[in-house]
Amino acid sequence: MSGRIHTGDELTEDRVLTCDVCIVGSGAGGGVLGLELARRGLDVVMLEEGGYHTRRDFDGDELRAYTELYQEQGNRATADLSVGIFQGRTVGGGTTINWCASFRTPPEILARWRDVHGVKGLDTQALTPHWDWLEERLSIRDWPIERANRNNQILWEGLGKLGYSRGTVKRNVKHCAALGACGLGCPTDAKQSTLVTLIPEAVTLGMRLYSNVSARRLELAGPRVAAVHADVLDPVTDRPTGKRLTVKAKVTAVCGGAINSAALLLRSGLTGRGQVGKRLYLHPVVVTNARFPERVEAYTGAPLTVYSRQFIDRGPGKLGWLIEVPPILPLLGAVTLSGFGPAHQDLMARLPHANAVLSICLDGVHGDEGGTVALRGDDPTRLEVNYPLEPFHWEGFREALKVAARIQLAAGAELVLSPHSDPVLIREESDIAKLDDAPYAPLECRVLSAHQMGGCAMGGSPDSSVVDSTLRYWDADNLFVVDGSVFPTALGVNPMETIMGVARWGSQHVAAAAGVKA
Repeated sequence: MSGRIHTGDELTEDRVLTCDVCIVGSGAGGGVLGLELARRGLDVVMLEEGGYHTRRDFDGDELRAYTELYQEQGNRATADLSVGIFQGRTVGGGTTINWCASFRTPPEILARWRDVHGVKGLDTQALTPHWDWLEERLSIRDWPIERANRNNQILWEGLGKLGYSRGTVKRNVKHCAALGACGLGCPTDAKQSTLVTLIPEAVTLGMRLYSNVSARRLELAGPRVAAVHADVLDPVTDRPTGKRLTVKAKVTAVCGGAINSAALLLRSGLTGRGQVGKRLYLHPVVVTNARFPERVEAYTGAPLTVYSRQFIDRGPGKLGWLIEVPPILPLLGAVTLSGFGPAHQDLMARLPHANAVLSICLDGVHGDEGGTVALRGDDPTRLEVNYPLEPFHWEGFREALKVAARIQLAAGAELVLSPHSDPVLIREESDIAKLDDAPYAPLECRVLSAHQMGGCAMGGSPDSSVVDSTLRYWDADNLFVVDGSVFPTALGVNPMETIMGVARWGSQHVAAAAGVKA
């Protein structure tokens, strides 16, 4: 069996394929699943809506990267524009464009999935051998503080001076040159994404990958998926060419990620008894920007190497958060820094002196229902994402901004700016109280998301979840969902390693449905 990676321009006529398993999506979930099934001798076809890009294409051009490698050209957002959503759309998915942070799932999250949501058999003991394998295969290692760039050292120093917990981040890299361009695709293949590791290995074992192919609908025959119907996209224009690809498989695994997986099920008339598209969690983020007297140059060096979970658990009914820093590349900085006109221009002129702190909030663990994914209007390719921001969120955001400002001041910041449309200016401790009087409402305080989870939650009952504890869709015999959309809650850590671990663990169930035992 000969594997290969195909691109949309090669598909010049309608085509029908048969295989054992069709995987929709090539990111953290699909990439791992594809390899595990190919290793078991199964005939696998993988479909990826995004393009096939390699290190030769990753030239550090931000505009090109955001338009070619991200969902909706980097402009995905909730319907009311209150939350900007960064999500991958390329071979390798989010693993191609994330910042390499690798965390195992916190035990308390897995315990909650078991105790509150009825998930069975998925605990630290079950996942540990898969994490061990992934960490060895993907070279996931600690990035010592001595190698941290100034942006991360600022966070480390501020946390230390305030007595807050702090740690260094494990990263999936090999021979990393610390260029700072992780979010634009790694130009040296140091990042051990599925693009350069698991997918090529699966292809050598016979997997066929079709990029620029957008799965539009699953065709059902009784309780089984009979075919996946997909449109071929032009690699240059990203528009349908009019050609169709149909895949008839024994088993179908949807791995499009939170938002896209739910949308595919909805387009196929699969509502999961009303549960599909519900309980979408976004790890909503608020950012404080700071100016330092020294050069920080947050656009170079390994982008994310320090973290703190000091405030992840603030008690019942209180939104907690993870603390990290982002890279501040020129274009990314221009669209995320607060202010307008001359004030914004001044911030950009001082970009080498800028530092930013992310407060990544843990949603879904306080009874909050998160957001929803729905289809928009008559065009089945258009999505509508809603994520209501309630007083519960705004209280957490406000307190997170206070903590972040204290950290930056403790580390020596001259000025801290809040993410409000009219930013609060903080120069000393007494200024932090001004955050209490700032407006907290959609579009008045900028909120972002780089981690999307849920929408096809797993659980113990078809009345409250979309897939069971083997990741099988409750009402179809041969349909699985294997990605972050199955998480019953958010995680409170960067999700890549959790998604990969769950996918590798779940591969046994997908393989069994295709007739191969583990």
